[in-house]
Amino acid sequence: MVVGALTMTLHVADSGGLKTKRKVARAVIDRVRAKFNAAAAEVGGQDTWQRLELGFAVCGNQTAHVQHQLDEIARFVERLALAEITDLRQELVPLKDMAWAPAVNPPWED
Repeated sequence: MVVGALTMTLHVADSGGLKTKRKVARAVIDRVRAKFNAAAAEVGGQDTWQRLELGFAVCGNQTAHVQHQLDEIARFVERLALAEITDLRQELVPLKDMAWAPAVNPPWED
């Protein structure tokens, strides 16, 4: 399994306050979730009026597919034209070699 993370910083030029910025954030997050079935959240800049930091996560079996999904999300957000993308960071994490810890029974099941 491959997990891909995309962090995006946006500049909301027309934002006169936090309410306007949150409206843009909600629109971008909802549209990305609906189109790509990706996890999405506001991950930083919560107290700034014009800077919006969003995080997206996608997982899949093939690295190329996950990379393509992240690239498509970035292009989609850019085409929405609700805010200008000022920074974009991607990371892919292959999990096939990860050693998983054994399952632990919760204390209430003892």
